[in-house]
Amino acid sequence: MTSSRGRTLASAALAGAAAGLAGVAAMTALEKVEQAVLGRPSSYVPARTLEAVLGGDPSDAERPPVWNHAMHWGTGALVGTLHGVWAALGMRGPRAHLAHTAVRLATDQTLENATGVGAPPHTWPWSEQAVDVAHKAVYSLVTGLVAERLVAPELETHRGRVSH
Repeated sequence: MTSSRGRTLASAALAGAAAGLAGVAAMTALEKVEQAVLGRPSSYVPARTLEAVLGGDPSDAERPPVWNHAMHWGTGALVGTLHGVWAALGMRGPRAHLAHTAVRLATDQTLENATGVGAPPHTWPWSEQAVDVAHKAVYSLVTGLVAERLVAPELETHRGRVSH
Protein backbone atom coordinates (compact mmCIF):
# COMPACT_ATOMS: atom_id res chain seq x y z
CA MET A 1 0.00 0.00 0.00
CA THR A 2 1.44 3.36 -0.95
CA SER A 3 1.77 5.95 1.76
CA SER A 4 -0.70 8.19 -0.10
CA ARG A 5 -3.29 5.39 -0.13
CA GLY A 6 -2.56 4.67 3.51
CA ARG A 7 -3.02 8.33 4.43
CA THR A 8 -6.32 8.44 2.54
CA LEU A 9 -7.57 5.31 4.33
CA ALA A 10 -6.44 6.62 7.74
CA SER A 11 -8.17 9.94 7.09
CA ALA A 12 -11.31 8.11 5.96
CA ALA A 13 -11.25 5.95 9.10
CA LEU A 14 -10.97 9.05 11.29
CA ALA A 15 -13.87 10.69 9.45
CA GLY A 16 -15.80 7.43 9.85
CA ALA A 17 -15.19 7.51 13.60
CA ALA A 18 -16.65 11.02 13.73
CA ALA A 19 -19.56 9.82 11.59
CA GLY A 20 -20.01 6.91 14.00
CA LEU A 21 -20.36 9.37 16.88
CA ALA A 22 -23.08 11.18 14.93
CA GLY A 23 -24.75 7.80 14.39
CA VAL A 24 -24.62 7.04 18.11
CA ALA A 25 -26.16 10.43 18.88
CA ALA A 26 -29.06 9.68 16.52
CA MET A 27 -29.44 6.14 17.87
CA THR A 28 -29.43 7.38 21.47
CA ALA A 29 -32.05 10.03 20.71
CA LEU A 30 -34.24 7.39 19.04
CA GLU A 31 -33.77 5.07 22.02
CA LYS A 32 -34.92 7.75 24.45
CA VAL A 33 -38.04 8.49 22.38
CA GLU A 34 -38.79 4.77 21.93
CA GLN A 35 -38.31 4.11 25.66
CA ALA A 36 -40.65 6.98 26.56
CA VAL A 37 -43.32 5.72 24.16
CA LEU A 38 -43.04 2.00 24.90
CA GLY A 39 -42.00 2.24 28.55
CA ARG A 40 -39.02 0.00 27.90
CA PRO A 41 -36.22 0.44 30.46
CA SER A 42 -32.60 1.10 29.52
CA SER A 43 -30.43 -1.93 28.86
CA TYR A 44 -27.19 -2.22 30.77
CA VAL A 45 -25.90 -5.19 28.79
CA PRO A 46 -23.44 -2.86 26.97
CA ALA A 47 -22.03 -1.67 30.29
CA ARG A 48 -21.66 -5.19 31.64
CA THR A 49 -20.10 -6.31 28.34
CA LEU A 50 -17.44 -3.59 28.54
CA GLU A 51 -16.72 -4.50 32.15
CA ALA A 52 -16.33 -8.16 31.15
CA VAL A 53 -14.12 -7.31 28.14
CA LEU A 54 -11.84 -5.43 30.54
CA GLY A 55 -11.57 -8.44 32.82
CA GLY A 56 -14.39 -7.80 35.28
CA ASP A 57 -17.14 -10.17 36.31
CA PRO A 58 -20.25 -7.96 36.36
CA SER A 59 -23.51 -9.19 37.83
CA ASP A 60 -26.83 -8.80 36.03
CA ALA A 61 -27.84 -6.32 38.74
CA GLU A 62 -25.12 -3.81 37.81
CA ARG A 63 -26.38 -0.69 36.03
CA PRO A 64 -23.40 1.67 35.60
CA PRO A 65 -24.46 4.45 33.17
CA VAL A 66 -20.90 5.68 32.56
CA TRP A 67 -19.83 2.22 31.34
CA ASN A 68 -22.96 2.06 29.19
CA HIS A 69 -22.10 5.36 27.50
CA ALA A 70 -18.45 4.35 27.09
CA MET A 71 -19.49 1.15 25.31
CA HIS A 72 -22.12 2.84 23.12
CA TRP A 73 -19.90 5.73 22.03
CA GLY A 74 -16.70 3.68 21.81
CA THR A 75 -18.26 0.92 19.73
CA GLY A 76 -20.04 3.50 17.59
CA ALA A 77 -16.80 5.31 16.80
CA LEU A 78 -14.86 2.10 16.24
CA VAL A 79 -17.42 0.51 13.91
CA GLY A 80 -17.90 3.89 12.23
CA THR A 81 -14.30 3.74 11.01
CA LEU A 82 -15.36 0.94 8.69
CA HIS A 83 -18.03 3.08 7.03
CA GLY A 84 -15.47 5.84 6.50
CA VAL A 85 -13.10 3.42 4.78
CA TRP A 86 -15.95 2.00 2.72
CA ALA A 87 -16.90 5.52 1.61
CA ALA A 88 -13.35 6.13 0.36
CA LEU A 89 -13.42 2.83 -1.52
CA GLY A 90 -16.71 3.65 -3.22
CA MET A 91 -18.77 1.29 -1.07
CA ARG A 92 -21.63 3.70 -0.47
CA GLY A 93 -25.39 4.04 -0.45
CA PRO A 94 -28.19 1.73 0.70
CA ARG A 95 -26.24 -1.52 0.26
CA ALA A 96 -23.39 -0.19 2.37
CA HIS A 97 -25.82 1.05 5.03
CA LEU A 98 -27.51 -2.36 5.17
CA ALA A 99 -24.18 -4.20 5.36
CA HIS A 100 -23.00 -1.81 8.07
CA THR A 101 -26.14 -2.50 10.09
CA ALA A 102 -25.26 -6.20 10.00
CA VAL A 103 -21.68 -5.43 11.04
CA ARG A 104 -22.86 -3.32 13.98
CA LEU A 105 -25.31 -5.98 15.13
CA ALA A 106 -22.67 -8.71 14.74
CA THR A 107 -20.09 -6.69 16.66
CA ASP A 108 -22.41 -6.14 19.60
CA GLN A 109 -23.63 -9.73 19.63
CA THR A 110 -20.15 -11.19 19.34
CA LEU A 111 -18.88 -9.17 22.28
CA GLU A 112 -21.98 -9.74 24.42
CA ASN A 113 -22.04 -13.49 23.80
CA ALA A 114 -18.26 -14.04 23.91
CA THR A 115 -18.18 -12.47 27.38
CA GLY A 116 -21.22 -14.46 28.53
CA VAL A 117 -23.12 -11.27 29.29
CA GLY A 118 -25.70 -11.54 26.50
CA ALA A 119 -27.95 -14.18 25.02
CA PRO A 120 -28.18 -15.04 21.32
CA PRO A 121 -30.74 -12.76 19.63
CA HIS A 122 -32.85 -15.68 18.40
CA THR A 123 -33.68 -16.35 22.06
CA TRP A 124 -35.00 -12.81 22.61
CA PRO A 125 -38.64 -11.82 22.34
CA TRP A 126 -39.48 -10.65 18.80
CA SER A 127 -40.15 -7.10 20.04
CA GLU A 128 -36.62 -6.84 21.53
CA GLN A 129 -35.09 -8.06 18.27
CA ALA A 130 -37.07 -5.50 16.26
CA VAL A 131 -36.04 -2.65 18.57
CA ASP A 132 -32.36 -3.64 18.44
CA VAL A 133 -32.33 -3.90 14.63
CA ALA A 134 -34.18 -0.58 14.28
CA HIS A 135 -31.73 1.23 16.56
CA LYS A 136 -28.68 -0.22 14.79
CA ALA A 137 -30.19 0.58 11.38
CA VAL A 138 -30.60 4.23 12.39
CA TYR A 139 -27.02 4.26 13.69
CA SER A 140 -25.69 2.82 10.42
CA LEU A 141 -27.80 5.04 8.19
CA VAL A 142 -26.72 8.23 9.95
CA THR A 143 -23.12 7.03 10.18
CA GLY A 144 -23.13 6.24 6.46
CA LEU A 145 -24.73 9.50 5.39
CA VAL A 146 -22.24 11.51 7.42
CA ALA A 147 -19.25 9.42 6.31
CA GLU A 148 -20.29 9.73 2.66
CA ARG A 149 -20.56 13.48 3.08
CA LEU A 150 -17.12 13.73 4.70
CA VAL A 151 -15.22 11.21 2.55
CA ALA A 152 -14.91 11.30 -1.24
CA PRO A 153 -14.80 7.95 -3.09
CA GLU A 154 -11.28 8.68 -4.29
CA LEU A 155 -10.01 5.11 -3.92
CA GLU A 156 -12.86 3.49 -5.85
CA THR A 157 -11.58 1.03 -8.41
CA HIS A 158 -13.21 -1.01 -11.12
CA ARG A 159 -10.68 -3.83 -11.18
CA GLY A 160 -11.83 -7.30 -10.24
CA ARG A 161 -15.44 -6.89 -11.43
CA VAL A 162 -15.40 -10.42 -12.81
CA SER A 163 -14.03 -13.57 -11.23
CA HIS A 164 -11.27 -14.19 -13.79
